[in-house]
Amino acid sequence: MPSHHHHHRSTPLLSATAASSSSSQSFVSKLLLLLTLLPLSLAALAFVLQWRGGGVSDPTIATSAAYSRWAPRGSHHEIFPGMETFSSLSPKSHSSSDCINLGRTSSHSLPYYGDWKFGFEANLKPKICITTSTSAGLEQILPWMFYHRVLGVTNFFLFVEGHAASPNVSKVLESLPGVKVVYRTKELEEQQAESRIWNETWLSSFFYKPCNYELFVKQSLNMEMAIVMARDAGMEWILHLDTDELIHPAGASEYSLRQLLLNVPSNVDMVIFPNYESSVERDDIKDPFTEVSMFKKNYDHLPKDTYFGMYKESTRGNPNYFLTYGNGKAAARIQDHLRPNGAHRWHNYMKTPNEIKLEEAAVLHYTYAKFSDLTSRRDRCGCKPTKDDVKRCFMLEFDRAAFIIASTQTEEEMLNWYRERVVWGDKDLRLKLLRKGILTRIYAPMAIIQGLRESGVFSSVIANAPTTISKDKFLASIDSSNSSRVVSPTTHTSRKIGRSRQQQTSARKVLEVETNAADEAAAVPPLSPPAWTMTTFEQ
Repeated sequence: MPSHHHHHRSTPLLSATAASSSSSQSFVSKLLLLLTLLPLSLAALAFVLQWRGGGVSDPTIATSAAYSRWAPRGSHHEIFPGMETFSSLSPKSHSSSDCINLGRTSSHSLPYYGDWKFGFEANLKPKICITTSTSAGLEQILPWMFYHRVLGVTNFFLFVEGHAASPNVSKVLESLPGVKVVYRTKELEEQQAESRIWNETWLSSFFYKPCNYELFVKQSLNMEMAIVMARDAGMEWILHLDTDELIHPAGASEYSLRQLLLNVPSNVDMVIFPNYESSVERDDIKDPFTEVSMFKKNYDHLPKDTYFGMYKESTRGNPNYFLTYGNGKAAARIQDHLRPNGAHRWHNYMKTPNEIKLEEAAVLHYTYAKFSDLTSRRDRCGCKPTKDDVKRCFMLEFDRAAFIIASTQTEEEMLNWYRERVVWGDKDLRLKLLRKGILTRIYAPMAIIQGLRESGVFSSVIANAPTTISKDKFLASIDSSNSSRVVSPTTHTSRKIGRSRQQQTSARKVLEVETNAADEAAAVPPLSPPAWTMTTFEQ
């Protein structure tokens, strides 16, 4: 019996325990439901706000008043710095979030990148221009130009010949605000034959030679004219870049060349950008700007032990560490007495410029990135494929070797040589040099240019170009191009580089008696990086 009474007393206790357990499970279930619904609700709210165009601005985009005012909300026009009047662009529709996402990086924001709507303000400082001498087509010039617009460059002085001077290309280039197109005409060459630097001696070792030497002289003469154009346009900095080179403004708080130069001390006259060289991983690259992400770093950006310790593996049997030049490019502050010092540097008639070399920023040089570059370089130069003759045409060893191969080998032999000497097909070697820091990955230019293309900027620019062009603009562009002309006793144009050396000697000596010590710095040619020797290795 006692056990019977105990059974009746325990039954209510079990019921209470079960009820308590049920209540606890119900509470946990509700809590889990709440925790599940809360983030879903917040996500839904964020989606609605974004869909309606509201919400919080992307923190990776610069928030200062000067940078954060894009085109009016709902505008369908793409407005770039220097393109305020070019309002007829109508690219294909695209989600604003697509372009903003392209701008997100781990370390930089892109102040001229928000939905490609560039509410550029004229009072932004400093004002930057780029000058180039090119024969390229629109497929290369437009991505090159608009990429640098994204970085804050507003003005371009384009000295064009060949394909770049053809009507289909010229009409597009001339339609762009902030772009001045100068054609290589007889009038231009007569103008440059009377220019100051053609009649001085510091560039004279490059005169009267074909191919690369002739191009180097043309570039220098064009840079001299561009300085005056830049001053007339109110520019504060000028760069000379080829259309296969892109500035990589690493080290700035924003992915912006303007921000980079804004931080340069006022007593600095010249800023040197060490160059990185494209390192292709395939032999079928068509568009280097959007297909190449691997670059070989410059000697200036590497520890000496790493550079020389990995030198042989880095060169893979080529004559030098880089295929082509290794001494970078420079930006110069616009000031009195400025002159070019060859295509890679600037100088001043009255003083030795105060220069700095950037520790992170670089020029990305896309050289021999396409297999067709072998034959295109060959076709531009009328040299014989012999060791002696190529020295007259090319300054750098790899250019000489490539010209001989392209001139003497079959298509298949050329391709095999290209794969062996240019293409980085060995995955293990790539990874080794990436880990050592010799090679590096840089994706920002690829993302920016691909974003521009997908947003329809290039196709819109081409579609909206006028049907006719006026080369008369050229005459106006050179009218005040040189403030320090000298009258040459004999007139020989730069087209005739390579002829009449004795006749030109007296013309170039005209200003020799007026030269200052600072004038005499010889033009800086494209130079190879430091070479490995047993002596340097032991040091």
